[in-house]
Amino acid sequence: MVERKNIGVIGIQGAISEHLEAMQNALKETNTPGNVFEVTTKDILKNVDALILPGGESSSISKVLFNSGLHNIIKSKIMENDIPIMGTCAGCVLLSSELSDNLEEIKLLKAMNIQVKRNAFGRQRESFEQDLDVSVFKKPYHGVFIRAPIIKKVWGTCKILSKIDEKIVMARQENLLALSFHPELTDDSRIHKYFLSMI
Repeated sequence: MVERKNIGVIGIQGAISEHLEAMQNALKETNTPGNVFEVTTKDILKNVDALILPGGESSSISKVLFNSGLHNIIKSKIMENDIPIMGTCAGCVLLSSELSDNLEEIKLLKAMNIQVKRNAFGRQRESFEQDLDVSVFKKPYHGVFIRAPIIKKVWGTCKILSKIDEKIVMARQENLLALSFHPELTDDSRIHKYFLSMI
C-alpha cells in the first residue's frame, strides 16, 4: 500500500487557501496519495510529513508561531531532519539563519544557510511579475513578487536555483526550499510538484 503524504500549510497569514489548492493539484497531477490541510495547532503540526510556510508579514507570523509553541516543534523537526519545508516570501525569511537588517523581534527558524533581506524589492507598490530561469526546470517560471525579500547569500550545502540579475530568489538545502516569490498565485504547479518530490 502506498503511504499517503500529509502536507500542512501554516494557517496564520498569506495565501493559505491558494497554497492548499496548489498542493492538492500537485498531488492530483502526479497521482500521489495524500492530504493537505491548514495547520493552526501543535496537535495538527505533529501529524504532518511536510510543511509550507506562506507569505505575509514575517514579524507577525514569527510572533504567532513563537507564542503558540509551533515555532519550537518546527525547529525540533528541522534539527532531527524530520520535515521538508517550503517557505515562500515571509516563509523564506523565517527559514533563514541571518537577516541583513537583524530584527530581534523576528524569531528565525535558522534552518537554511541563507542570509535574507526583507522587502528588498520595495513596498507593496513595487510588486511585480517576471519570468525566471529556474535550474531544475526546462522552461521559465512566471514569478509573482509582492514586497519580496531577496536571499543575499548562501553557504555550505545550500544551492542557488534561481536569480534575477545577481539577486537570489530561490534556493534549496537538502529537504528545505526557500522562495522570494509566490508560486501559489499562478496556475503553474511545477514548484509545488518539485516540493512534493522532496518529501
